[in-house]
Amino acid sequence: MRRREQYKRLIMFMASVLIVAIQTGVFACAWFQEYHVNVIIGRRYGYWGHWALIALYVLMVVLVSRLFSAFKVGYQRVLDVLLSQIFSVLLVNVVAYLQLALIGRWRFLEHVGPMLRVTAINLVAVILWVFFMRAIYTMIYPPHEVLLIYGVMSPKDLMRKMEGRRDKYIVGGVISLEKGVERIKEEILRYQAVVIGDIPSHERNIFLKFCFENNMRCYCIPKISDIMVMSSEKIHLFDTPLLLFRNRGLTVEQQLVKRIFDVVCAMLMLIVFSPILLVIALLVKCYDGGPILYKQPRLTKGGKVFQVYKFRSMSVDSEKQGARLATKGDKRVTPVGRVLRNIHFDELPQLFNIIRGDMSLVGPRPERPEIAAEYRKNLPEFDYRLKVKAGLTGYAQVYGKYNTTPYDKLKLDLTYIENYSFVLDLQLIATTIKILFQKENTEGVEQWQTTAATGQERAGKRDRQGKA
Repeated sequence: MRRREQYKRLIMFMASVLIVAIQTGVFACAWFQEYHVNVIIGRRYGYWGHWALIALYVLMVVLVSRLFSAFKVGYQRVLDVLLSQIFSVLLVNVVAYLQLALIGRWRFLEHVGPMLRVTAINLVAVILWVFFMRAIYTMIYPPHEVLLIYGVMSPKDLMRKMEGRRDKYIVGGVISLEKGVERIKEEILRYQAVVIGDIPSHERNIFLKFCFENNMRCYCIPKISDIMVMSSEKIHLFDTPLLLFRNRGLTVEQQLVKRIFDVVCAMLMLIVFSPILLVIALLVKCYDGGPILYKQPRLTKGGKVFQVYKFRSMSVDSEKQGARLATKGDKRVTPVGRVLRNIHFDELPQLFNIIRGDMSLVGPRPERPEIAAEYRKNLPEFDYRLKVKAGLTGYAQVYGKYNTTPYDKLKLDLTYIENYSFVLDLQLIATTIKILFQKENTEGVEQWQTTAATGQERAGKRDRQGKA
């Protein structure tokens, strides 16, 4: 198993080359047999022009597939990869057809037949590729049997999450830090991999070095300070390495580019979604006659409070007993609102907040001031996420869930802030399209929770207990 691990990247690279080659081959056939010969400009289209067009198609397939994480067949769930490949095929072929229309100087609705056939064949190809490669990957790389090491916090929540990915991990054993370092070292050697939970840094470092010495695969839950370390800049001014933490959020240049992108995209989305916005407004109004929009104070960059706009998804008197998050099966949610929440369309009016400058397309989820205050009681670091504007979508929204704990939300948001790039924004926007089809991302908190922080009173103390 360990010897095969070194070939994993090569195998997945060759698999990616295969599916790109298949898609390109189908497009090339349509170009040479249909468009070039019968539709466009015949022999006057030079030799190098053919290959430039095909090379551009290859480039689009690679870039868009990477944007949607469509090559991660062994890393993501089958449905995730499948959706990624489908969206990639559709987007690439739409752009390619628009390109052909410009080259041929025809109206966009003409000669669409060959490209529809290309799209259909490529969709079948990527679907078969996903299932085939998943079967091959599972056969070559079965799930790792792991040992979970935990400290004062119960390991049940992490075990539950790992049980949801039995294609990757099988929790074969669980051991408490109370058993002692030497006893745990003996146990580690019985397994294929180790998962180090939220334990004090001193003991964690011992196990990390032990796994390194024994060439053991090791997974580790990061602390807040770990996320900062991962994004630090390496300085080599003398023979003692230094790590530089700028701790400034986004640079002025990044903020300018991000703002221009936000305004342009928000305005385009308002134009495209305007018919849907009108239909939703009518449905909300006709259901109970209440207001269409729901305004609510939220927090954005620097702790500034603004009024967020949303389509009303709950009954008019939903918060007469105070502010609290929606729970699973919450009776306050209207039938119309339940559909809107499942597809996230209740948040479309936030496009106006983006244009106004209150929010960004990508950033931490805007929290309510009173709920954020509850989180800060046990997690003072929760305000770290306010170094950038709140976002319509974001790292925590994509990789977390509605009911993700505040501690984990903070770590996800810090990962975004500390690793920000324009490309990361594009990846998160692309991934957001996928989660519209994943119900678990919209699930409310449990019935026994007033907020996502309830039951996590000690979460904010983890880093301090862990000496991070």
